[in-house]
Amino acid sequence: MAFSVLDYQYMARALQLAELGMFTTDPNPRVGCVISREAQIVGEGWHQRAGGPHAEIHALRLAGSKAQGATAYVSLEPCCHYGRTPPCTDALINAKVARVVVAMQDPNPKVAGHGLQQLRNAGIAVEVGCLEEQARALNPGFIKRMQAGRPWVRNKMAMSLDGRTAMADGDSKWISSEAARLDVQRLRARSSAILTGVGTILTDDPSLTVRLDSELIQPLRVVMDTYLSTPPKARVLSEPGQTLIVTCSEDPDACELLQSASARVLTLPRKGNNVDLEALLEKLAELEVNEVLLEAGATLSGAMLQAGLIDELVIYMAPLLLGDTARALYRLPLLHTMADRIELQITDVRAVGVDWRISARLKPRQTA
Repeated sequence: MAFSVLDYQYMARALQLAELGMFTTDPNPRVGCVISREAQIVGEGWHQRAGGPHAEIHALRLAGSKAQGATAYVSLEPCCHYGRTPPCTDALINAKVARVVVAMQDPNPKVAGHGLQQLRNAGIAVEVGCLEEQARALNPGFIKRMQAGRPWVRNKMAMSLDGRTAMADGDSKWISSEAARLDVQRLRARSSAILTGVGTILTDDPSLTVRLDSELIQPLRVVMDTYLSTPPKARVLSEPGQTLIVTCSEDPDACELLQSASARVLTLPRKGNNVDLEALLEKLAELEVNEVLLEAGATLSGAMLQAGLIDELVIYMAPLLLGDTARALYRLPLLHTMADRIELQITDVRAVGVDWRISARLKPRQTA
């Protein structure tokens, strides 16, 4: 389908607006809307938080009577069902817009093309696919949760130039620069949950909170703790927000101790010697978790990498050399030959302070 220059211009603006909700819309998707009439923007808006008006409603309120006969540009298919708010399709139809341009179809089965059909049935011209790739990039977690029943897993790691994460004694403060650590705060802020292992809790006692001066939702803190070893006085249990301890232990005393320290304890099936990682991700999707930031050590990160459960790697590489006795980036015991190697596709490389941030995704394995 051919779109005009103005179509691309206004959809780009809608995507810009959608990004303003990056830290606040969870568990809803980030959506922006622009309403144009006679080559002029008469209304615009974005979805700001779950339970609040959707992007289309904000834009229609600004446009008022000027919405009649106008074109609405929406980064995601308008909803057509009653959820926390009424259907946006009804609002667009009642406003008598003439045309709706949509970046991508909603992957939510409750919508999934039905919203587009409702608009068409009302005599509104509907076109889909304008800047679709950019729209999909805004909501990878929401899309994957709706289509695959799992959240998007982003693994953050920091390493030296020679691929090391800490000295042999575990000292790792600080490998990355202050600018890189601030960038990590933004990764945390866009995430629904931060996942780590109990080893990180015992070694570093992190808070796993977002420390940014902006409106945001504190992510759910998730600790993989096979034997319920998390200390009741761990910082993750005293910070604002919720902490979920995931285990396959059935020790009632240890469970009660952590629950009394404000943790929620979730028991999942065992797979091998540890919690079933696939079952964990499925459970997180049930809890409406869209994006998971995996901030863990070499063992848990390596296990998820080998299991194919990581969607995206974000690696901060510092201009340091730590030597061959320092700790490696991943523990990958199943890799023995070149045929076993894990291949990556680099999607972005950029400077962050004195460090380099490398973003990558796993290449699909070739089958014979």
